[in-house]
Amino acid sequence: MKRLNSQLQQDGAPLELILLIRTLLAGCKEISFRVSQGSLAGVLGSTLSENVQGETQKKLDVISNQILKDTLSESGYVKAISSEEEDDVVPCNPEGNYLVSFDPLDGSSNTEINSLIGTIFSITHAPQWMDADDPSAFLQPGTQSVAAGYVLYGPSTMLAMTTGRGTHLYTLDKTHGGFLLTEANLQVPQDTSEFAINASNQRHWEQPIQDYVTDLILGTEGPRGKDYNMRWVAAMVGDIHRVLCRGGIFAYPFDKRNPDKPGKLRLLYEANPMAFLMEQAGGLASTGEGRIMEVMPTEIHQRIPVIIGSANEVEACLGYYNR
Repeated sequence: MKRLNSQLQQDGAPLELILLIRTLLAGCKEISFRVSQGSLAGVLGSTLSENVQGETQKKLDVISNQILKDTLSESGYVKAISSEEEDDVVPCNPEGNYLVSFDPLDGSSNTEINSLIGTIFSITHAPQWMDADDPSAFLQPGTQSVAAGYVLYGPSTMLAMTTGRGTHLYTLDKTHGGFLLTEANLQVPQDTSEFAINASNQRHWEQPIQDYVTDLILGTEGPRGKDYNMRWVAAMVGDIHRVLCRGGIFAYPFDKRNPDKPGKLRLLYEANPMAFLMEQAGGLASTGEGRIMEVMPTEIHQRIPVIIGSANEVEACLGYYNR
């Protein structure tokens, strides 16, 4: 099987980006080990703190964030990082050529039940005329990403990643500690009969997405003319992995309860990297109003609605917005 380095070289990634990705993944392998130890290492449970999102931090949130922060800061390749667990950007090397945004442990509430969790990341070029502690350096649309991916900590530890030359899947071979290519140029089926959405929030959605989900649930008796199954992992990384592997649609739509937070998912380190992966695999990713990767960020923790997955199903969903 092909090693990660070989595939990155084949895809034309520059050497410094390859070295940065290897450094990032070294941190993810450490997180994978900590996750696998669970209660044996005393890493489960919550802290007494909240992050900038107002969410109670899990111990593994804090541990994972610190591992990635330390690993990337010491690499020399990174000018600054932004993280879900940090209020502000974290300056690293003023001469670094890259910016890294990440959710260190997506779905961390699942640690208590030994379910799917993962690390999501996005890499962009660092504007050299800006200071390392300037958050506006991160305010770039997803189209400026040079690499994105996630590491899924499941029965096996898997990496899904793109550098703009297709989406590839890798599996961590724990016998030698490296990621090996297990599926190149993954293609998402264009049609699907599965959807992933938190249906308990349906009463808070805008009418188009309410109508869409209602029609899915009606199945063969409704206008869509076929039965759908709902799947929900409660971790974006797990749901997107399923969609990438066998098709589907994942949505976290606009929620009317808090107009200041038009979505739950963060643009820089959740929506953009997943959109990049999905588009490179032949899928689509939209806010309901436009392409996710064309959204111009206004701040590093910006939230947006997300509709992402199999191309024909996303188009069908967007048709409800265009009536």
